Amino acid sequence: MPRGRPKLPLLLAPQERETLERWVRRPKTAQALAQRARIVLACAGGQSNERARIVLACAGGQSNGVVATQERITRQTVGRWRARFVSKRLDGLLDEPRPGAPRRITDADVERALTRTLESTPRDATHWSTRALARACGLSQSAVSRIWRAFALQPHRTETFKLSRDPLFIEKVRDIVGLYLHPPDKALVLCVDEKTQIQALDRSQPLLPMRTGQPERRAHDYVRHGTTSLFAALNVKSGAVLGQCHRRHRAIEFRKFLGQIEAAVPAQCQAHLILDNYGTHKAPRIRRWLAQHPRFHLHFTPTGASWINLVERWFAMLTEKQIRRGVHRSTRELEAAIVDYIQVHNQRPKPFVWTKTADEILASVAQFCQRISNSGH
Repeated sequence: MPRGRPKLPLLLAPQERETLERWVRRPKTAQALAQRARIVLACAGGQSNERARIVLACAGGQSNGVVATQERITRQTVGRWRARFVSKRLDGLLDEPRPGAPRRITDADVERALTRTLESTPRDATHWSTRALARACGLSQSAVSRIWRAFALQPHRTETFKLSRDPLFIEKVRDIVGLYLHPPDKALVLCVDEKTQIQALDRSQPLLPMRTGQPERRAHDYVRHGTTSLFAALNVKSGAVLGQCHRRHRAIEFRKFLGQIEAAVPAQCQAHLILDNYGTHKAPRIRRWLAQHPRFHLHFTPTGASWINLVERWFAMLTEKQIRRGVHRSTRELEAAIVDYIQVHNQRPKPFVWTKTADEILASVAQFCQRISNSGH
């Protein structure tokens, strides 16, 4: 005669067996849940394939003692999860929510912290810090930090923006974006601009090179050795750059650069130049040159919207990789470094891919204008 309490009958539906086996196999399942699934499968007479071992079940299911030995747990634990499954099925294997410590920060405290963050500033600063707001609201610094993270608030950060006031903003955006997304046949689209007043800077003291555990160090002061201006044209399709350095930034220099572009563009191709509204680009000398070269077409960006000119992104790369940390003891040395960077870039050019349509850009600008018009400032 069997001794001890009788086992609770445990039968699995096909869907339940499939779910339990999936919990056992899935790598991201919590170990506690996977163990409970193995217990139920073994008690029900099923088979669970586990990486570490395979639990083989008898036809009528294994006893609590056998399952406890296989899983290296107590018989009471097996009986508890067996009973939980019989009474609540799959939901019985999941952890129930625990009460935890009582909440000490109320909704009113959170609302007060958010209101002061968004609608006021401290007397001695332009923005709140976690410690300053904690003192003002009677909360802890960690509580304020959690509230800010929950609502994605970062008072210490600031960004800049500029809205174009060009009356032809919409027309110019559609024109330039159309050239990016649907360039005309037998034509080159070139983004043209000047990076002016590039300074040839030399540090007052020698650099200390980078070493293990220490970044490169340089003196905070510098010595100026003159400036230069870079005229550049970015091929939108290929990403190649045509550049020319000049000591001055006038219509004469821009006319010389247009001559270099003309020599580089095949005679059978039209040339569409995207550039800003700087006075040099509209000088009488340039107008006369354009009248003599009808295959060149100028497309002006909206006033205050240089972001739409792709060559500005290439200028940012030039500054980051060559100019900002470069040491140049003369203007000629600076110009040689720029020319060398252009040559290296053109060996493996990579174009910037424009993705947004004109409608998406205009919708984003309209949404931003609506937001700042309702800000109350």
